[in-house]
Amino acid sequence: MQERLQKIIAAAGLASRRHAEEMITGGLVSVNGKVVTVLGTKADPSQDHIKVQGKLINPLLAQASKIYVLLNKPRGYLTSLSDPENRPLVTDLLPKNLPRVHPVGRLDFNTEGLLLLTNDGDLTKLITTAREHVPKVYHAKVKGTPTPEAIARLRKGISLGQHRTMPATIEQIEASDGGNAWFEVTLYEGRNQQVRKMFDAVGHSVVKLRRVRIGSLTDEGIKPGKHRMLEPEEIKIFIKRAVSYRDKPDAAKSPSKSPHIGKVRRKTR
Repeated sequence: MQERLQKIIAAAGLASRRHAEEMITGGLVSVNGKVVTVLGTKADPSQDHIKVQGKLINPLLAQASKIYVLLNKPRGYLTSLSDPENRPLVTDLLPKNLPRVHPVGRLDFNTEGLLLLTNDGDLTKLITTAREHVPKVYHAKVKGTPTPEAIARLRKGISLGQHRTMPATIEQIEASDGGNAWFEVTLYEGRNQQVRKMFDAVGHSVVKLRRVRIGSLTDEGIKPGKHRMLEPEEIKIFIKRAVSYRDKPDAAKSPSKSPHIGKVRRKTR
């Protein structure tokens, strides 16, 4: 079956689809001895000889299997596959013999918590192109305690630069201690440093942030810096829910109303 070259290269574990596209346009990919530079070109790995930088990748495709890793990222690690500044990478926390995987989404350098990594390009595309993303739950420690009015603004959505945030679910989960308070924030979109920017906008900067849930996946039993391989049934449930977010009408869902800001519940850990 013919597929786009960038998808084939990603399936072989050599690069993300974006990086694969750069390889193609850079003249590093050939099919049956002819260099291909046009994005969208298709090939059939069962019939065509596909080379990347002169090396045949068909054997890699034959051996490749889809894997899914759930990592509890500590602070001080970059969500990337490379870094010109040689900062620690999230992939440094994984076994060296693990096939090449790429992060699905991002966590910034100083944010802790769950990160999904995989070599499944279809899953990555599904999640990143959904009309509304799989819900992601964060625990945020902020300076001071925002007023109920400020939290109501964040729940409804606020303007951050050129865009307005989608409605979010926000609940205080721990009473103020030493002038700071903990909140649980559920987002349905994926914007860079969104939780930090939201609280900055109401005058209460985030001093600690961790992601504790991605859809049906939680951080239970995974210590910071550790990971576990996801079971097929877990992925099946996760993908089913991700498909529902991709396919639903834009207005089909809005976050459920959160309890009043005065109601406090305990953190998960």
